[in-house]
Amino acid sequence: MFDPVSLDPLTLLRQASLPIRATAGLLVAASAAVWVVGVFKLLQLSRLAALQERFERDARRADTSTDLESARSHHADAPGARIVTAITALGSTNKDRLRAVAERAIVEERRHATAWVGVLGSSAAVAPFVGLFGTVYGIMDAFVRIGAAKSASLPVVAPAIGEALLTTAIGLAVAIPAVIFYNLIDRRVGELVAVLESSAPEWVEIATTPGLDARPVRALASAEQGAVAPRALTREAS
Repeated sequence: MFDPVSLDPLTLLRQASLPIRATAGLLVAASAAVWVVGVFKLLQLSRLAALQERFERDARRADTSTDLESARSHHADAPGARIVTAITALGSTNKDRLRAVAERAIVEERRHATAWVGVLGSSAAVAPFVGLFGTVYGIMDAFVRIGAAKSASLPVVAPAIGEALLTTAIGLAVAIPAVIFYNLIDRRVGELVAVLESSAPEWVEIATTPGLDARPVRALASAEQGAVAPRALTREAS
């Protein structure tokens, strides 16, 4: 009777031919890269989102370029703070130029946020075909073994077919997490960029507002006018 223990993946790899073992090793390395890049990028994007949220809270309270600069200096690592830095570094009050600078800064932030994501996309697309290559070679090797044994019995066929299909299974084990990581990262990058794109026009407007906020001055003037009116009425009555 055929021993099912011989279908253990590690056993099959040890018994497999060199091309199949090389293919499996390449896929295992790709799997490790997928997990390292995927986990690292998710942690990085979570950190960027938290930094951006704190910066947004302070930036929403900014009414002048001085306030915005203060928010930028307190949250210098936030993506929005880097965009504000690019806006203010230009030293111009031309809003069209500032908007163009903000758009370029947002493109740079997107590029920074999507760094190494290509590893996930390439692994998701290529890994199944690399596994299929190992399977095709393994099936060819299986036919050679069958011919050498002059028998198509299960003890002869099963290990060879198992070795052939193992690389396809490893290829799928690489591609599926890669697709999941890629979609998660792409969604988070899209959310971050959407926040930056919606806030950048407001930052341009604030950056071109003088450092002195006119609203307290107007409020003080109104209060003084309100205090003068009763005194004038009192003098007229007397």
